[in-house]
Amino acid sequence: MKRSRHSDRKQASRERILDAASRAVRRVGFDGVGVAEVMKEAGLTHGGFYAHFDSRDALLSAAVARAGCSTASALQEHIARLTRAGVSPFRALVETYLYDSSIVNRENGCAVAALCAEVPRQGPDVANTFLGLIHDLHRRVAQALPAGQPDGTAWAVTSTLVGALQLARALGNNDEGRAVLAATKRDLLARYEP
Repeated sequence: MKRSRHSDRKQASRERILDAASRAVRRVGFDGVGVAEVMKEAGLTHGGFYAHFDSRDALLSAAVARAGCSTASALQEHIARLTRAGVSPFRALVETYLYDSSIVNRENGCAVAALCAEVPRQGPDVANTFLGLIHDLHRRVAQALPAGQPDGTAWAVTSTLVGALQLARALGNNDEGRAVLAATKRDLLARYEP
């Protein structure tokens, strides 16, 4: 069935809204995301919001999903590039996740690190969508770890990665923040690199 120009335009507008909202939610957190600001950043009028979403929570849930997809895609692309160059999957994951520019690239970085402390205050739709991001990150870590690790190792590594990124961001884009990432990389690679 052929799509109409109207439905194509509506879908394109929705995509722009989701892109703007996914960046905004990682940049300013759930409470900082305003519908009017997202619509403006998307180049649309505030009044058109309800043609795309039933509520602000529906927007936040979709924005979290979009943030997770974009993060996962970028992570996977970079990891694949490193593994093709001969880097182990675990080292590729650690190096990619704890890259120095992730300190300042919050709006395009990992939504789990940017938002996990705020999730308990969100509604069930947003929280459930976010839990999917946590489980996806955990799955990626479990797949990258060398075989034979004890149960729970993937959770320990996942929490170490997320916590290190959060601490580095809190300390700032400076020697101290970058030192947190570097020390965490060294420790994880020393423990789990084959």
